[in-house]
Amino acid sequence: MEPTQPPQQPPSPHGAPQQQGWPAPGPYTSPGGPYAAGPYGPPGAPGAPAIGPYGQPKRSTNGFAVASLVSGIVCCLPPLGLILGLIALPQIKKKDQAGKGLAIAGVILSVVSSLLLTIGLVTGGIGSAIDGFKEGVDEASRTKSPFALRIGQCFGDDGKLEEYAEDIEVIDCAKPHDGEVSGSFKLTGYDKWPGRSEIETVGEKRCEAINSTYALDTWAVPVNVWVYYYMPSRESWRLGDRTVICAFASEEGRFTGSVRSDASTLTADQEYFLKAVNPIETVGLREPEDDPDEDFEANKAWSGEMLKAVETARLDLAKHYWPGASTAPVAALGKELDAAAREWRKLAVAADADAYWEAYETAWDTLPEDLGAKARTGLGLTDTPPVQEGPSRTA
Repeated sequence: MEPTQPPQQPPSPHGAPQQQGWPAPGPYTSPGGPYAAGPYGPPGAPGAPAIGPYGQPKRSTNGFAVASLVSGIVCCLPPLGLILGLIALPQIKKKDQAGKGLAIAGVILSVVSSLLLTIGLVTGGIGSAIDGFKEGVDEASRTKSPFALRIGQCFGDDGKLEEYAEDIEVIDCAKPHDGEVSGSFKLTGYDKWPGRSEIETVGEKRCEAINSTYALDTWAVPVNVWVYYYMPSRESWRLGDRTVICAFASEEGRFTGSVRSDASTLTADQEYFLKAVNPIETVGLREPEDDPDEDFEANKAWSGEMLKAVETARLDLAKHYWPGASTAPVAALGKELDAAAREWRKLAVAADADAYWEAYETAWDTLPEDLGAKARTGLGLTDTPPVQEGPSRTA
C-alpha cells in the first residue's frame, strides 16, 4: 500500500534541510525493513561500511596506536611502544583513522618509561630490584613446613627446635644450620591418637636406627649433635598426619657441613668397615645406669651383647680384602679385637657382682679405645673422635 503523502522530512543533524524523498539511512529510518539499504547492502554485509550515528561511516582505530599505548604501559616494553607510536601517527593522518590520542599517550608513556629504565640501569636500581625479587622468591621457596622436608636437606628452625614448628628454612648444608634430615617413617597400628608419650617412644627408637644408617661415620658427627625428630601433633593427627621426620640437630648452636655418610657417599670398603665396628660403639653406649651390685642381670646381659659385637667385628674384618694403606692397620685392629673378646667373655660369664667387677676394668682396657684410628686413616675416614665443646649432652 503506497503512502498517501510523502513522509515528513526530519531535521538534519547539523541543522541544514535535507532533500525531499527518503531520508538518509540512520538508526531510526527504515522504510522497507530492519536495515536502511544502500548501495553496499545492509550494514555488516560484504563491502558495506560501518554505520555510525546519523548514518556516517565509522572511522577505524589504528592498530599501531593501540599497540603503542599497551607497550608504553607495560614497563618492560617502552622502546617498542615509542616505535609503534611513531609509526601510527603518520598512518592515522594518511588514512583518516582514529587513535591519534592513543598513539600520543603511548609515545609519552614510552619516553617516560625509557628514561626511568635508563636511570635504573645507570644507578643500579634495576639490578637491586631484580636481586631483591630473586631473593624474595628464593626465601619463599626455602621456607616450608617441617613435614615438607626431604632426606639430606639441612634446615634452620627459628623456633629453636621447640615443641611446635611451622616455618622451616631450607639451608645449604655448607652453611651454619640447626639440623639435617636423615629420613622419615609413617606411624602405623593406631586407630586413634596414641598420645605424645607413645609417639616419642616410637620416634626415638626408629629415628636412632635411621640416623645410625644415615651417618655411619659417627666420628664425623659433632658431639653436640644428636637424634631429633618432628612428630604429628594432636591437631595434625586429626587431618591424617602420620609422618615422623628424623634428623640430626643441635640446640647448642648451629653446625656446618653435612653429617651424611652412607652408601651414597662412602666407598664399599669404608661402608664395610664402619658396619663392622660401629655395633661395638652402639652397644657400649647402652651400658646400664645401675651398677652390677644393683642390677647384676642387666649388666651381665649387656656384657654378653658387647662380647657378640666384638667377636662379630673381628670375624667380619678378617674375611674382607683390605686394599692399599688399610691392609696392615685393619689386620692390627683384628688382633686387638681378638684379645679383647677373650676378656669380654670372662665378664659375660661372671657368676656374681664381685666376679663381674674383677673382670670389668680389664675388658675395657683391652678394647681399642680408638676402634682403629689408623685403619680409618688408611681408608680415608674421619680418624679423630669429635671433641666435646661446651656443655655435655647429659649436663
